[in-house]
Parts: sequence; structure tokens; C-alpha cells
Amino acid sequence: MEAISIGLLGLGTVGTGVVKIIENHQDKIMHQVGCPVKVKKVLVKNVNKERDISITKEMLTTNAEDILNDPEIDVVIEVMGGVEETKDYLTKALQNKKHVVTANKDLMALHGAKLLQQASQSGCDLFYEASVAGGIPILRGLVDGLASDRINKLMGIVNGTTNFILTKMSKQQRTYNEVLKEAQELGFAESDPTSDVEGLDAARKMTILATLGFSMNISLEDVKVQGISKVTEEDIRYGSQLGYTMKLIGVAQRDNEKVEVSVQPTFLIDSHPLAAVNDEFNAVYVFGEAVGETMFYGPGAGSMPTATAVVSDLVNVLKNMRLGVNGKGAVAPQYKKKLKEANEIFSKYFLRLQVKDEVGVFAEITSIFSQHGVSFEKILQLPVKEKGLAEIVLVTHHASLADYENILVELRDLKTVQTVKSSYRVEGGIVQ
Repeated sequence: MEAISIGLLGLGTVGTGVVKIIENHQDKIMHQVGCPVKVKKVLVKNVNKERDISITKEMLTTNAEDILNDPEIDVVIEVMGGVEETKDYLTKALQNKKHVVTANKDLMALHGAKLLQQASQSGCDLFYEASVAGGIPILRGLVDGLASDRINKLMGIVNGTTNFILTKMSKQQRTYNEVLKEAQELGFAESDPTSDVEGLDAARKMTILATLGFSMNISLEDVKVQGISKVTEEDIRYGSQLGYTMKLIGVAQRDNEKVEVSVQPTFLIDSHPLAAVNDEFNAVYVFGEAVGETMFYGPGAGSMPTATAVVSDLVNVLKNMRLGVNGKGAVAPQYKKKLKEANEIFSKYFLRLQVKDEVGVFAEITSIFSQHGVSFEKILQLPVKEKGLAEIVLVTHHASLADYENILVELRDLKTVQTVKSSYRVEGGIVQ
């Protein structure tokens, strides 16, 4: 049978992996789709650059139009990154009746709804499994495997860089700056790590997960984001004494048709399955009304895991071509977006205070919590080097975000409170 031709936008780490899998797994792919698959053209910045794959210069181009306007190319795979220019490329590809596979979470978080609409209008497939959690088939799990269930909560570690940093800080009692430098040297963190460490990368992935999981158009602006750059080794040590492990956790939760989506450093009870996910690995915990609790775990990045997800999407496109059902799988969001207010978001909280070491100080603090109806689950009082000061670590019972934020304001106004050292969400489990 005639070969299916692929146009590849980008030949970096993931693009190289895609070419290798298509070449090395050709027999398996042919068995599934019934015909050969070949990469016809690849968009690169420099055609003369040396590469560790066997690819001819005739296959390389610096002009995207050579791919987007080629009538022989059936599918465009995008692994070049970027947002605005890339959006224009993929829009044109879809308008030209080419199916699209992308690994671009930034693009899908910001412009996914418009691209999916264009794909539907053009009768094309647009798949993006590799945009979230690398080689873990979480998106396909939500769309296909759990299609009959109602998802009420998604909670996960979706950024390998921050998980690597927090794992090393926890297990080796090292500072954030020390471990960040090591992560950069090992290639787990970029030279400018802002997108990862400030939670932006994870927020984009949670936008995609919440949109699919809740069948609701969630935008990046709906996600409350806090990064890990201010997490200290003391925070982690005190949390450990209380039985908690620190992770950067994305949470998307639905209650009474209203949703909350956030990314923030979170203390997990040590027995939680996500607490055992270490180094650069990712995991997403899903709670469905029928299935109960499930967890998807695996490598969250890297050339071959991400390329595996990309080529798996490609295989699905080719199967749909054989069946003649391309562009018919996309389902518009079912529900109108309704976001929770601060008084509807509930959690436990870890709070670390430095206070004057005087009689009556703790009574003042407990009085503020009591006025807002918030009680304590755990309390630690610790000595500090500065004379006349003491440190108090508290873990609350469930409280609304509105009450907790008001408590923080009132604590900062107390003359006996020297400083609020840190504050983090606490998760004891999926079912609240």
C-alpha cells in the first residue's frame, strides 16, 4: 500500500526521538495501520547541523511552507515549541486538510479551543497526548478509558524539574539553590528555570487536564499559581517531623458544578501515593465517581518517552484515516465554566510563624483562629537562635480559603508575630 507521508516541525530532542521510533518501530506501526509511514520533510533552523540520526539534507528545510503546502504530506507533527508562530503554522496545516499531532502544552493551554474548532471544521484530527506528562497516557485515559465516568478531582505532579528539586531537598537536606544548580547541570532544568520553578509549566498542563476532565473550557487565567522558589529546607524538615512530604501539586476539583484549579507547593501526608513519586517522574491521581481512585505514573519528559506519546497519537490518526472517521472524535465542552469563590475552596494548611517568646502570645494566635472557626490538627513549638523569639508550626483542620486568608492578614498585624515564615496547602488524601 502507498506510504503515509509525515511533515515534522522541529528536530530537537523530541523530534529526533520521533524519527527514531518511526524508523525502528516501522514493522509494528505497519501492522497496526496497514501501510508504511515515512517522514518526508523536516523543518529545522540549520540544515547543516550535525545530528545523531540518519537523515538526508534533502529532507530538511528552513521554510515551513514546504511542509504546510505540500499536498503529499498527510500529517504534520509539531515538536518545535513556541506559541504564536506555531499556532499560525498549525492553523494553516488544518486549513490545508492536514491532520496535526503536537506536544506543545503552552500552545494547547492558550489556543487549544480555537485549534480544535478549526480541526473540526476541516474534518481533521488534532491530538496532543504528549503535551501533558510526557510518556504517560493520561489524556487518552481521560478521554477514552474513563469516558463513561464523571471525574471530580485530578491531582498530580506534572513537572519533572520541580519534583527533582524537591526530592533532593527532602532526601539530602540541601538548599533550593544548590539543587537547582545540579538540576541545570544534569539537564533537568533550563538555564532560565522560571517557567518550571514558578509553576507556570504545571499550570498550563493543569489547564489542559481540567478542560478534558471536567468537559469545561478552563483557561490559564483560572489557575491559581505558586512556585517552589521560596520553599526552604526548614519548611521541608518541619513538614517531615509532622509526617508530610513536600511536592509541587496541581489540583483540579469539582464540587456542586463549580471548579477550582491550582498549582502550589503542597504537603502530602506520607502515606499518599503521590508522596512516593520521586526525582523527574510524574504522576496524576484521578478520582471518578464510578471507578474510584486511579493513578497514572511514569516518565514526565525526555526524548523517547515524549516521542512515544507523539507517535502513539500518529498511529491513532492513521487508524482514523483507514476508517474514514478523522475529525469526528472531538467533543465540545459539555458544561459552562463556573469557578469557586474563596469561601467555597476548602483545605488544610501548614503555617510557620516566628513570634515573640512571651506569655499569652499563643493565646492571641489561637483567638484569631477561633474567631474564624478554624481549629488545629497539629502543633509544634520550636526554639530559634534569636533571643526572645520562638517558632510555631501549625497544621489546621479544613478551612475555607477566605477564612484562612483573613487569618493571615490578622496574624501579620499582631505586634507579637515577628513574621509569617511560610504557608502551604496540606493534602491528606483524595476524598475530602
